[in-house]
Amino acid sequence: MAEGLIEFQHVWKKFRRGELHDSLRDMVPALASKLFGRKDREALEQREFWAVQDVSFSVRPGEALGIIGANGAGKSTILKLLTRILRPTRGRCGIRGRVGTLIEISAGFHQDLTGAENIFLQGAIMGMTRREITARFEDIVEFSELADFIDTPVKRYSSGMNARLGFAIAAHLNPDVLVVDEVLAVGDWRFQRKAFDRIGEMVNRGLPVIIVSHQLDRIASLCTHCLLLDRGRIVLRGAPDECIAHYVTTGMQPQSQQAEALPFLVSGVEIEPKGALHSGDWLTVKIHGEVPSSPGPDYHLGVRVRSLQNAQVVFTLDLTAQEPSLSEPGTFDVTVDLQLNTGKGYFCIETPIWNSRERRELSRGPQAVTSVAAAAFHGGTNLHPRVKVVTRPALATPELWSDSRRVGGAS
Repeated sequence: MAEGLIEFQHVWKKFRRGELHDSLRDMVPALASKLFGRKDREALEQREFWAVQDVSFSVRPGEALGIIGANGAGKSTILKLLTRILRPTRGRCGIRGRVGTLIEISAGFHQDLTGAENIFLQGAIMGMTRREITARFEDIVEFSELADFIDTPVKRYSSGMNARLGFAIAAHLNPDVLVVDEVLAVGDWRFQRKAFDRIGEMVNRGLPVIIVSHQLDRIASLCTHCLLLDRGRIVLRGAPDECIAHYVTTGMQPQSQQAEALPFLVSGVEIEPKGALHSGDWLTVKIHGEVPSSPGPDYHLGVRVRSLQNAQVVFTLDLTAQEPSLSEPGTFDVTVDLQLNTGKGYFCIETPIWNSRERRELSRGPQAVTSVAAAAFHGGTNLHPRVKVVTRPALATPELWSDSRRVGGAS
């Protein structure tokens, strides 16, 4: 493995479910078991489980590693192992240099100290002198946008204010390595954009960065490579686009419907082309399935496009309204051509089934994922602007004649 400032080599970490000793009666047997029981730390005992299993990676200067996966996949545990909040059961991990860390909201803050005092506290923990912290103090306060509250104890701060101050400290106290968990999600949209722009600047300056986030578009735009985790193991290692597509297609499975039979049975969804598209390109969606019996006028089958950036629906087409024959018993093959006049991002193609009378969705159906990698505009939708520009050359500046016959009259 290439040597980097961030090293994680064959790391395992286990936890125990329900390990809580709130009475002497529970604590004495637990301590006795640990002292006189078997000494094999690497074997699982009753109620133990592996939160991280044989994970290895390295991050060198100028690289940004994105770590994605479902809740409980082990993402935050890896960051806590790296920053020595936790110790690995097996393996070796560590970071060389000064670390700027934002793992949990208000982590490392003393709740009774003010925001200003916590800036100096965090700087001292990072090994900085008071003069170095003072030199960056105003930049931290300005970036966090908390000038009016910087002398207020942080226990009065909201979660968003805590996240803003924590990121401002981590990003400005001259770190050699930046480690950011998904706590930035609590901030407002404007500060999130500001924070991720700052992370991009740090990567361009050559800092190694690790980012854990559910904002997949940010992972795709900021990170040079990516890890996809599932139950503590690396499922896929590679380019962000590849890992994100695999994560979404395997993680967003059709909703199971045990309570009632579905009126439409969609067996599969295919999209062409399969690679990243440009805004305005056409996407072909092919849907296959069958209708067991006549579902009635209240049931509908559609095609829906959902942005994975904010889970918002950007388009829905009612196929049964377009083609009433879809409600007749038998098999069907539907082809839909969609022009993706969207901004950059990842989009999930869903096949929802719903009851219009009860206003209830029965299933999202089989899904596929596509991405728009380039757009000539900013925003979520292309409104196809018509721009007309009329330019006129600037008038030339009149020359000031120095000839006495031109200036000041005749001699």
